[in-house]
Amino acid sequence: MTRKQKRMLVRIIVSAALMVLLAFITLPPVARFVAYLALYLLIGYDILRKAALGIIHGQLMDECFLMAIATVGAMALAIVQKSGDYTEAIAVMLFYQIGEFFQSYAVGRSRKNISALMDIRPDYANLEGEDSSIRRVSPDEVAVGSIIVVNPGEKVPLDGTVVTGTSSLDTRALTGESLPREVAPGDSLVSGSINMTGVLRVRTQKAFGESTVSKILDLVENAGSRKSKSEDFITKFARVYTPAVCIGALLLALLPPLVLLVLGRAPLWTQWIYRALTFLVISCPCALVISIPLSFFAGIGGASKAGILVKGSNFLETLSKTGIVVFDKTGTLTRGVFVVSGIHHNMMEEAELLEYAALAESASSHPISLSLQKAYGGLVDHSRVSDVHEMGGGGVTAIVDGHQVACGNDKLMRSLGIEAMPCHSIGTIVHVAFDGAYAGHIVISDVEKPGAKEAVRKLRKAGVGRIVMLTGDSAKVADQVARDLGIDEVHSELLPGDKVDAVEDLIAHKDTKASLAFVGDGINDAPVLSRADIGIAMGAMGSDAAIEAADVVLMDDDPMKIAKAIRISRKCLVIVYENIVFAIGVKLICLALGALGIANMWLAIFADVGVMVIAVLNAIRAMFVRKL
Repeated sequence: MTRKQKRMLVRIIVSAALMVLLAFITLPPVARFVAYLALYLLIGYDILRKAALGIIHGQLMDECFLMAIATVGAMALAIVQKSGDYTEAIAVMLFYQIGEFFQSYAVGRSRKNISALMDIRPDYANLEGEDSSIRRVSPDEVAVGSIIVVNPGEKVPLDGTVVTGTSSLDTRALTGESLPREVAPGDSLVSGSINMTGVLRVRTQKAFGESTVSKILDLVENAGSRKSKSEDFITKFARVYTPAVCIGALLLALLPPLVLLVLGRAPLWTQWIYRALTFLVISCPCALVISIPLSFFAGIGGASKAGILVKGSNFLETLSKTGIVVFDKTGTLTRGVFVVSGIHHNMMEEAELLEYAALAESASSHPISLSLQKAYGGLVDHSRVSDVHEMGGGGVTAIVDGHQVACGNDKLMRSLGIEAMPCHSIGTIVHVAFDGAYAGHIVISDVEKPGAKEAVRKLRKAGVGRIVMLTGDSAKVADQVARDLGIDEVHSELLPGDKVDAVEDLIAHKDTKASLAFVGDGINDAPVLSRADIGIAMGAMGSDAAIEAADVVLMDDDPMKIAKAIRISRKCLVIVYENIVFAIGVKLICLALGALGIANMWLAIFADVGVMVIAVLNAIRAMFVRKL
């Protein structure tokens, strides 16, 4: 708890103890009034102060104003009736403060989940100079391409690539996952993670303002500024509701006594003013005004703790209605990196065939060449390679250890008069010829993410009725991935503009109540992310443009988090609707009972503070998302 919350809790406990004590001791009328007045000011001075400031600034219609009028009126009635019973006024203020305490504690818990992300902000960077000296500087002073040193226990200040060193990274603040991530030279680092073991030298790839950590902090700081339709409804409802009940309470205090006077009967002013004050306490809209935004705030906080950044409660509400999920393939359902997935029809040992292919391709920076070199894994000795010739769109030929080696596609093999063996595997086929004879072929493919198939299954379990994949890849590859993962519909060989058209068509023919979510990670996905009802970006490896255009960002690139995000949003909306129905329903019943004189101030306390406490406790449930 914060200091403010601790002080409030002490005030509540002391006030409750004094109220019980005063109920059991007998004091003279004046002393009794002074004692209860002191107790009233102890528990309610801040509410009275806010009400006074509201009156001064012309902002009368809020809960502080209603509580002040109702409790001061109850105290005044006790004086007029000479009953000496000030307990009801004290109890109203005491229980209201208990409700405020619960609300403050709940907001604090939810804010803690979100502010945990703020701890990823790095305080400094260790900049390496040309003379290998280390200078501690502000992260925003580090230029792109500089070398920084990250020691064990320090935060990675900027996005970059490991130059030297191996280590484990704690990425919990970014992804919500407790398992450390191992990094070695050549691996990318995301700013905001914590270096756990070894010393790393890192070449920076982005300026601090463009780094992942800065973008996340910006998303978190602005998440609360976008209101959902439910929050807008409650705000508008309160603007109309509060003045209406104030006018209703005033009429309840004046009209019946005046009518009784006209009829020649006793006006019973005290009785009707008491009913009006009870009516005011019951009508206080704090249960709605507090619990609804709190429910969304708690939902966003719980999602943040799970590594899912939602940019606003309006997006959380839209996400809850998701009926169609559209995936980009590369980098979303697949890893987006080419790897050797098979070696077939080889006339020599697989390792030997891969070695000759990697050496022949060693002079090329093409992704296919890089994947062959990575699969080979050994140190490439360029002295073994000579007379390299590249055939555009075909492959390469080279002399390796004195042998003629050719690596490439069917086109290259035909140009050399070599008959290539066909392959039925899905992926890019690299045929290899050795001294003019066919030696086998290597299959290179974009590997599916380990959790992709399970992600599709969980989406169906979450109630998503239609799952679609859009890709610029070939139909053969796209269809194979769709079959493996169980995707309903595939659109392949698309340009970025074609993806937008495909999403437009899906939106035009979908159920108007259902939302369409698009999941992507690349620069070419940014237009589609913006056009979809809800855009979901892969944050750890996604492009800046995709993260900027998206409404939801998954910090660990795990597609299984999409179903979790939908479940979090739906749980949050269920809680919101529960609170709306419960709060309005109870208040309407109690308002009717109060107007008829059946409800007293104690029932009014329940209708106001009791309902608020129950609604706030219900809203807190939106924070607990681990098992969703």
